Amino acid sequence: MGIIIPLILIAICCAVIWRAGDGFMTASEYIGRNLSDGVRGATINAIASSMPEVFTSFFFLFIMQDAEGFSGGIGTTAGSAIFNSMVIPAVAVLAVIGMGLTNKVRASKKVMLRDGLSLLIAELLFIVLISGSSLDWYHGLLLMLVYVAYIVYMFWSMDKKEREVMLEESHISEEDFEVDESKQKPFLVALFTLDLHRVFIGRKKINNLNAWSLLVSATVCIAAVCYLLVLACEWIGDDTYTVPFLGEFEGLGIPVMFVALILASAASSFPDTIISIKDAQRGQYDDAISNALGSNIFDICFALGFPLFVFTLIHGPIAMSQEMVDLSGELRFLLWLLTAVVLIIFVVGGYIGRFKASLLLALYFLFVLYVVGRGAGSEYAQSIADWLVSIVRHFSFS
Repeated sequence: MGIIIPLILIAICCAVIWRAGDGFMTASEYIGRNLSDGVRGATINAIASSMPEVFTSFFFLFIMQDAEGFSGGIGTTAGSAIFNSMVIPAVAVLAVIGMGLTNKVRASKKVMLRDGLSLLIAELLFIVLISGSSLDWYHGLLLMLVYVAYIVYMFWSMDKKEREVMLEESHISEEDFEVDESKQKPFLVALFTLDLHRVFIGRKKINNLNAWSLLVSATVCIAAVCYLLVLACEWIGDDTYTVPFLGEFEGLGIPVMFVALILASAASSFPDTIISIKDAQRGQYDDAISNALGSNIFDICFALGFPLFVFTLIHGPIAMSQEMVDLSGELRFLLWLLTAVVLIIFVVGGYIGRFKASLLLALYFLFVLYVVGRGAGSEYAQSIADWLVSIVRHFSFS
């Protein structure tokens, strides 16, 4: 029962993030409809799809207020990055193949190399940044600046004509937000199922006022469930925990980072999964795959950098014990290795079919086994961890 209660809570959080994320995406796209495709994709769309990771990292830091809280944010963003790189492309590809839309998905090698190599560099920089004995505001600022540098490089790497289109044109129009009234749910059903678009806009024409109302309400919903998500992960990680009105229960007694790696990351990645599947169904395969990689860069640089920047400005530097430095470095280097493997899978052959999609899911399954083994104290998993830490220590500043 001690594990079932947090798992039920996490499942509820997953559903709310998914439903509220739809409303957030609709509102943010309308508000940014006059922006060019490139600017909107790099800013509004990136924030919209990664909002759960940002809030989860915030709550881990501000609830626990120590290095373990920061490690929860690392676990969420790292696990989300691995989920995004492996599960999302695999599920999107298998979905369109299963629907008979195509036999294999071709993706631009240039886009894969650009986003994949940028992600590897960002992850390597993060390993270096967390190698010291403390974390301060400038570490968060540096991470955010890395994302700015990625955006600049993304536009610079395009050819002139492509860049002009991305910076000057928008393919979103007012007609894209029109809803078939005959398909709208009754108000109470929409409210119960968190169809926020129906609740705040309904049969009215979308405008700035109701779009902002939708955006704020979706943000509040996502923030609230991310708080509950962090609480559920903390409960599972504790030896014992207390639920109001229900009493005291036993947790697993493992570092919260391992819990966040699997559960918080999967729950927070729901919006990215839905977006990529929809892109793949429309034949936008580059977007379906690059969205996952680009989202990872935002997660690593901004979803961790911004909460770290704000927290350390308010509360001062975060002291990092050697154990926490080793644990964080181990996880980040494992993420770097897996990202490199995924990039090779994407690039070799120039397409992704059933075999590659299945291989990606198998890799994620092995990753989950490793995390479970580390949490359970497996000697084999510990030997792998020791090897990872021995390599990471070469990047240490201390």
